[in-house]
Amino acid sequence: MNAYDAIVTRRSTRNYRPVQIEQEQLEKILTAGRFAPSGGNSQSCHFFVIQNPEVLQKLVDMTQEAFSKMEVQENTYRSLKNSILASKKGNYRFCYNAPTLVIVANQKEYGNHMADTAVAIENMMIEANALHLGSCYINQLNWLNEDPALKAYMQELGMKETERVYGSVILGYPATENQMPERTPLERKGNEVTYIL
Repeated sequence: MNAYDAIVTRRSTRNYRPVQIEQEQLEKILTAGRFAPSGGNSQSCHFFVIQNPEVLQKLVDMTQEAFSKMEVQENTYRSLKNSILASKKGNYRFCYNAPTLVIVANQKEYGNHMADTAVAIENMMIEANALHLGSCYINQLNWLNEDPALKAYMQELGMKETERVYGSVILGYPATENQMPERTPLERKGNEVTYIL
């Protein structure tokens, strides 16, 4: 699969088989993330590869508890609203049962933290698609990156005091009939292009 095809056929996967991905595949995906561009070549992303089911479950429980305490406002972002409402019902799983979660932290005081994190995650998702794996960008831990309990737990896992979580990605084998990611491109309804010639 060439780079263009890996990009335009990439879709988010939200249902996974309970099988861990191969280490060789994981290393390629992480390398793709680590080779993403960064402001001033800072290379300040910190990748946490979570495959331990107990740690994943603790993160799920902690995010559900944090979101359940929030209230939906009129202008609450749609996905955040869904996270809050599902958490209040007690059935929230932000990682869709994927066996691998890669959390990306960066320096809190670094002006490009979100951009560098997003580029690294996009690289990883494109490589995952090229390897016939499913992936999905996960924002929930970013929305909670100042939550005291989650911040403390991430520090237990090795996050530095100067870092915060700015994004994550789940990875795994899709739970589809053919065990391949959905690759039908979605219609482009936005992302306007204006040529200045």
